Amino acid sequence: MLLVVVAAIAMWLAARLAPSLTIAFPAPRVLAVVLSLAGVFISVAGVMAFRKAHTTVDPTRPEKSTSLVASGIYRHTRNPMYVGFLLVLAAWSVYLSNLIALAALPAFVVYMNRFQIQPEERALQARFGTAFTGYKQAVRRWV
Repeated sequence: MLLVVVAAIAMWLAARLAPSLTIAFPAPRVLAVVLSLAGVFISVAGVMAFRKAHTTVDPTRPEKSTSLVASGIYRHTRNPMYVGFLLVLAAWSVYLSNLIALAALPAFVVYMNRFQIQPEERALQARFGTAFTGYKQAVRRWV
């Protein structure tokens, strides 16, 4: 979550420092609200699925997972909380209407894949073995 806040602040600073890179979105506030609500809904659905399974929500401690959650929103994405964060950042970039802010989105995905998701997946693979292998083959990382 801290990374999302840092990214949002960096996007805001970029928009303020490069106002000439403004882009026009149709109905930017409406689009930003829709993306934000979708992001929050998807993230909360991920947290609720973990709570229902009585397993850890802490992304820094995947080795503490007590069960492999593959139901609910996890049938559609292996990382709904990160998808939700990405949608909230997308909403923010639409609201800011700045190309640099928009360019932060792929940077966020690359960072998350490398430094958060890959280590989590290694820990889950070690913990759940072939069950996690099958899950990875059936469900995409993002969407």
